[in-house]
Amino acid sequence: MIKPQKNISTKKILASPDQAEERLSKRVMQLQACSRREAEQYIEGGWVQVNGRVVEEPMARVSDQAVTIDPHANLMAVSDVTLLLHKPPGFEAMATLGQANKRVKPAQQLLQLATHWAEDRDARMLKHHFARLTACVPLELAASGLVVFTQDWRVLRKLTEDAGVMEHELVVEVKGEVAPEVLHRLNTPFNQDRDNVPAVKVSVNSTSDASTRLRFAFKGAHPGLIAYLCERAGLEILSIKRLRVGRVALTQLPEGQWRYLQAHERF
Repeated sequence: MIKPQKNISTKKILASPDQAEERLSKRVMQLQACSRREAEQYIEGGWVQVNGRVVEEPMARVSDQAVTIDPHANLMAVSDVTLLLHKPPGFEAMATLGQANKRVKPAQQLLQLATHWAEDRDARMLKHHFARLTACVPLELAASGLVVFTQDWRVLRKLTEDAGVMEHELVVEVKGEVAPEVLHRLNTPFNQDRDNVPAVKVSVNSTSDASTRLRFAFKGAHPGLIAYLCERAGLEILSIKRLRVGRVALTQLPEGQWRYLQAHERF
C-alpha cells in the first residue's frame, strides 16, 4: 500500500459544513495558487492528502474534508518509469489489458501493488506508474523470465531501435544429459539455416541425473528459436527462463513479482 507522506504542511483548506462538493484539483488550485494542470500533477504525484489519506485522482470530489499538501512536493518527481516483471509461464508478454479473456492472460495484469517486490524498498509507488505502459520485448507464452514495460519513450526507443543487436540470455532446462556433439550442433547452424538463424552461443550451465540446464545467448528477441534448435538437436525442453535483456538482469526478482528499473541501470 502507498504510505502517507510525512511532514505534511500545516496549511489546510477547510470547507464550511454546507459547502458543495468540488473537484480535488480545484481545491488544490486554491491552496497552491497554481494552474489546473499543476494541481493535477501534485495530486497524481501522491503529494496530496484528504483527511490524512493520499488521494491520487484529480477528479475526486471533496467538500468539508481537510486537504493538505506535502511541503516537499516536487512536480519534477513525477517521471515516467520502467517496470521489470518476472513473468510466469502461461502469460502473454505483449498482450494488452484490453485483450484479456479466458484464453489470453496479459502479463501486464500482474503489475499491481500487491505483487511489488518487497526488496524494491526505495521506490515511491504511484497509481500513475501503472498507466500508459508499453510491453517492449516478446517472450514465449510457455517461458518465464524478464519482461519489460515502460512509460519512458527513451527506453522504448532503445529497445526498439537496438532490438537486433541487444543480447538476450536464457536458461533452458532439457531432459537428460547433453552430449558434447549435441552441444556442438546447437552452436553450429545447419547449412540451410545460416541466413535465417542468428548466431547462438550455447553452454552447459548445470547438470543433474534427470536434466541439463543450458545457457543460450543471442542477439535480438526470436520467439520459437530455442524450440526450433532443440528440436533439431533432439532435445526435449522442460522449461525456458530469460535472465537478461541487454545489461539489465532478472537478478533475485521472484516469479510473478515486479520491480522498478533503477536510475543506474541501462539496457
